[in-house]
Amino acid sequence: MSFITQPVVALFLCLALGYLIGKIRLGPIQIGGVCGTLFVALALGQLGVTISPDLKNTAFALFIFALGFTAGPQFFNSLRGGWRYGILSFVEVGTVIVLLAAAILLFGLDHGTASGLFAGSATESAVLGTASDAIARLALPAAEIERLQANMATAYSVTYLFGLVAIVVFTTQIGPLLLRIDLRQASAELARELGAEDDDAEDNGTLEIVSRAFRAGAIAGGTVGDFENSINGVVTITQVGREGDFTKATVDRALEPDNVVVIVGRRRAVIAIRERLGEEVALPAQDNAPMIEREVVLTRRELIGLRIRDLRRLASAEQRRGVFIPNIRRLGQSVPALPGTELQQGDILTLYGTDEAIQRAAPELGHLLPARSVTDFVTLGLGIVAGLLLGELSLRLGPLNLTLGTGGGALVAGLVLGWLHMHRPQYGAIPADTAQFMKDFGLATFIAAVGLSVGPDAFALLREYGVVLPVLAILVSALPALISLYIGHYLLRIEGPILLGAIAGQHCSTPSISALVSLAGNSTPVIGYTVTYAISNVLLPLMGPVVVGMVGMLR
Repeated sequence: MSFITQPVVALFLCLALGYLIGKIRLGPIQIGGVCGTLFVALALGQLGVTISPDLKNTAFALFIFALGFTAGPQFFNSLRGGWRYGILSFVEVGTVIVLLAAAILLFGLDHGTASGLFAGSATESAVLGTASDAIARLALPAAEIERLQANMATAYSVTYLFGLVAIVVFTTQIGPLLLRIDLRQASAELARELGAEDDDAEDNGTLEIVSRAFRAGAIAGGTVGDFENSINGVVTITQVGREGDFTKATVDRALEPDNVVVIVGRRRAVIAIRERLGEEVALPAQDNAPMIEREVVLTRRELIGLRIRDLRRLASAEQRRGVFIPNIRRLGQSVPALPGTELQQGDILTLYGTDEAIQRAAPELGHLLPARSVTDFVTLGLGIVAGLLLGELSLRLGPLNLTLGTGGGALVAGLVLGWLHMHRPQYGAIPADTAQFMKDFGLATFIAAVGLSVGPDAFALLREYGVVLPVLAILVSALPALISLYIGHYLLRIEGPILLGAIAGQHCSTPSISALVSLAGNSTPVIGYTVTYAISNVLLPLMGPVVVGMVGMLR
């Protein structure tokens, strides 16, 4: 037993068992590794295991800074141009604050219980860090602060589970019922409206780029450029040759009757133009113009809000030649790369084509991301230090002493540096995989430290409130979603699948969007999810200190 109570052993045992429990799935419900880690930590905490507060604070600083860094590009763009979806995030925050105020008045919730209810019901674990820091700054004895933080962790562990179930059930079952839609059918119709092919209307929205070889046929006698211009450049001839002797195609290359041409383009476009060519033949074995994939971050202001189909219309024939966009990443989620998909600043576009074509087209979109990057520890270290210093500033408004605290300061610093890195990707790199590890490990370690520190006081709160906390969790989770559903449908006129994705995003609920995409049959709900997720992921953690201050005013 003494081996288990060693802090390092206890920490990694919490992570291992917690993430194992988090993999258990009941229908569309999966609690995830963070909540599983807290359950295990609460259990081991009964043995008297504790972890240094310094490790807890370090882990949370890593997590919250990485969260801001990855969300920065989309967050500022969402505030400017994503108001149609982003307003739902403000509905979420406003409604939850009102419901919490009512709960504090009716049930006399203390600072910790109210903060834990807020974090768990909104399924936003980052609130624990900002609220915990605010509680630690209260003018209370150390023992009382520890009790309040223990109540926060316990309330979170109870309400998270009920809040998660409520939002998943609402977005996947109740929401479509109230909207009177068949989610799969509505998603397929929306994908077709955005330009998906019939066969692709129920996949993940990634366009299939294909290569085919045909005899020149009727296009012989003209040049490669003549043919491509006649079809508005929807496909590209990459190679021309005969009987194993192929060379790279240029726009002024004349086509002869016995030539074979290699065509690259979207599957539907290739099928549409094949009747203008001769018979299809086997692709040549050699590759004189290898096709590659590179990622570019979209930064050109004049392109923000345009649709993918607009890019081809605005670009010159030379700029668009031989370049395709098969995939878009936004906040780590794959967004349908369809002709009607609207582009946002900070989108990561996958360009497919020859190296020459990509190098030509990329500057017209933004900045090419390096094929391989390493973490810039100067940016990481100084960024977190700047955030911690920012968190020390405070503003007094009557009885409220507002401060960003450690978490809020690091979050803001991450947002700013992430936005700057988007415009200057050669500086301040934190690779996506590294940032994801920082978020996962930082949050899980922080949660484990919180759970272990609770100790035997964890169950006192459950005896005091009984079923009140689970009921409150369901109400605080479901009511903002219900209000957003009607505002989004009747006032904002948001399409059903996108609206449900936006509601999952305003709740920062990854399990909800995963379940939605699975039921929808394609990734159209992600279009709404990324906007509200970017805003809520910043607003909700910043509300942690507000909730703590609100308790002091209302009690």
